[in-house]
Amino acid sequence: MNQWRRWTNEVIPSLIAPYLTYLRKSTSLRDQIELQPDGVATFQCKSSCRRRILRIECCTCAPAPLQLLSHSYFACAPIAPSLAVDLQLLELVKTLFVHTTPNTTAWCETLEVFLAGRGYHLTTKDNLRRRFGNAYHWYSVLFMSADDHLSNVIGTHCPLPPPSTEGLTCPSDYLRSCCPICFGLDDWRKSRTLNLKPDVHTCIDACFTQKRSSDQRGGGPDPPNPVRSVFLSDDEVTSMEGCKRKQPAATEEEGDDYEDGMRVPTSVLDGCGDSFLAADEKCEKASTQFFADTGMMAMLCRHDHVLWLTNMTSVGEKQHYALALIQKLFNNLPTDMTVGLLYDIGCQLHRSCLKYRLLDDVVLCRITFAISVFHAYGHQWACQIIYHPHKCEGFGLSDGEGCERLWSALKHLIAPLRVSGFHQRLFVLNTQVRHLDEKNLSLYGNWLIWRWNNCIKKKSTAMQALRELSVDEICVCQEWQSQVEYQTKPLPRRSKTNNDEEISKILSLEKSFIEIDGALVADTLSRWKTRLGISQRTCLEQLLSQHISTTLKTRIRKRLRQRKFKIEKLECSYRQAVNERKLNSHLMSTYNNLCADLSALIRQRRSPPNAIPPNPISPTSIFDLDIDADIWEDIGLDNVMPEPPDWLADEVTRAAIRLLLEIDQCNEEESRVKVERCALQEWAMYDEAILYHMNCHARQFIVLVLGWQMKVRPIPCAWPMPDCWGPSQTELANGTPVVYPDDPDDEDHVSDDGDDWESDIGCGDEELMDVLEDIALADQYRGQEEHDIEGDYVIHESLIDSPTKCVRFNL
Repeated sequence: MNQWRRWTNEVIPSLIAPYLTYLRKSTSLRDQIELQPDGVATFQCKSSCRRRILRIECCTCAPAPLQLLSHSYFACAPIAPSLAVDLQLLELVKTLFVHTTPNTTAWCETLEVFLAGRGYHLTTKDNLRRRFGNAYHWYSVLFMSADDHLSNVIGTHCPLPPPSTEGLTCPSDYLRSCCPICFGLDDWRKSRTLNLKPDVHTCIDACFTQKRSSDQRGGGPDPPNPVRSVFLSDDEVTSMEGCKRKQPAATEEEGDDYEDGMRVPTSVLDGCGDSFLAADEKCEKASTQFFADTGMMAMLCRHDHVLWLTNMTSVGEKQHYALALIQKLFNNLPTDMTVGLLYDIGCQLHRSCLKYRLLDDVVLCRITFAISVFHAYGHQWACQIIYHPHKCEGFGLSDGEGCERLWSALKHLIAPLRVSGFHQRLFVLNTQVRHLDEKNLSLYGNWLIWRWNNCIKKKSTAMQALRELSVDEICVCQEWQSQVEYQTKPLPRRSKTNNDEEISKILSLEKSFIEIDGALVADTLSRWKTRLGISQRTCLEQLLSQHISTTLKTRIRKRLRQRKFKIEKLECSYRQAVNERKLNSHLMSTYNNLCADLSALIRQRRSPPNAIPPNPISPTSIFDLDIDADIWEDIGLDNVMPEPPDWLADEVTRAAIRLLLEIDQCNEEESRVKVERCALQEWAMYDEAILYHMNCHARQFIVLVLGWQMKVRPIPCAWPMPDCWGPSQTELANGTPVVYPDDPDDEDHVSDDGDDWESDIGCGDEELMDVLEDIALADQYRGQEEHDIEGDYVIHESLIDSPTKCVRFNL
């Protein structure tokens, strides 16, 4: 603990300025600085090699870490270090550990074996691992502290307007630094001229694979690290957990109905809650007996930038974690900015907020709840109509699956963090999040152009198909509104007429026919059928088939959801091995045969008037789980309508509704991408002042702007913008575009299913040497407008002249 206090309070703060100075003199560690004459002793040896000996005399004014840093070394201890590690080696390890699993033990063992094979032996067991691990950890702390220091300095030179007495007038500096496209517009209200609501999109999700074991096996002290964290504090989470829920007034009404403020009936919400484990706070997803931290929950923006994380210690996905993230977001937003929130169980969160008053009304009225696309199949069809982002207004083509991509990028940390200390776990996650944010920053141009091209392509295809249908779009919109109104109605109360009661009795008795005496059932059925009127006898056979078909379709949906959710590993493994064929053949063939029987009854005019045959299920596409698939709708299985509307009976109208909704979503996406393109350019223009204050960062900043400008050139602006992006045309012409490892050069590289952020980076030795040589001779290539480097390589994130290090936290 004494060492931790010295590192935190004395050493690290004193090394920030010398570290930045050394980076400037060494061109971000690219150049080798010659040691001072009195620090070098040269002598001849048998091998005729030049050796250097450093003589360090420590005192209070010049401690050992400071003197070693001036010679490009970092100490392993704050007072009397016994090991000093070269800064370039630490940079290599730091870069390696954000692309692979961080493992200092394996690294040190490999280095020891390598040195031993060349005659260099360490005298103490486990000597290198402890000392090198200590040096690497505190060097990472120094790097992050220097990064934050630069951001604060730049923010001082480029301050934002002070907040008004009524609250924030624009998003906070923190949010503007997290994602300049979402929160960086000078006048964010300008986007409302394009009827874009909500103003920003965010997504929330929990991950229960990032756990930490409660048995640390004597891992030693684990003090907190003095760096900025994206995790919410314990007080912020506890304060939201301690909020008392306002119990709703008890109602004596029976049957299905709408709850206050909801557009979906209670029966539908209950069905969605039954489908999701996440909706059950008491469901044990990680045992607190074996795990001290059971997972974490994240809030990301539309561009997959992490806004905040929160550590979870409960057995289930309790709502107060999501509420704490929401409250934190709105504390950093203007009082009139609206948010679109995508969550796996967005309908349940919306219901709880209204029912128990979990959020203030001034906050709740500014939230548009939606469900993420990947988990939409777990919701009832009526819920999907209201909460699916591709069915409701305002979400464009956003999918809300940024958190899933984050979990995929962090999956290599699951094993090492399972046995780490509490603060060490948070530190590693913070480091990885910083790396991912910097990586996404350089890919802004690629992200925008891919979204634009994808939107234009989908819109063109849908408009062409809609023209071929030759329908009136106004009538189609009216049919869609009628469909939404009808399919989100509460369940009708049971009819009190004698005929309907008799039909219900017959259906119940037919269902239990095999469970009781056959002769008694036959006699009872005969007597009950004679009580029916002529019209009721006509539709009895139709109702019997409909009842069985509805039951089968419900079973198929349940099987699909269980298969996708994987509720129980053993159950799913058994079902996949034994019952998969049964699901595909038996249930679906039985259902399709009943659909054929119903169609035959309709053709024979043995069904009620205006009856519609149900659509059979395709065995080949059932597992695609498309939002418009027939598996979700009960067409032909509901009560027969006197005059079936076109949205139910006309296939052309049904197809036109789907195409028109897709066109509307593409129009929203097109407008939002235009606004984001303007936000990116405004952010670059605003940060032109950085070139004055931080000239050493100009080259890499120009490289970033050049890459953005090249990618987003085909996207039109939402409003008039100047040709200038901040740097002059001469400066941009002298810049060299950077190729990032995950640079998506075409549409096929970036797919809707959310590829991993991390990819295997392979590069041969010859290619690596070529890249290093090109970097060393960068000045000779400044006259080229574009320089194509073949092979994958990593842009060293420690380069202090990178604008990503300067401007991330100053907006």
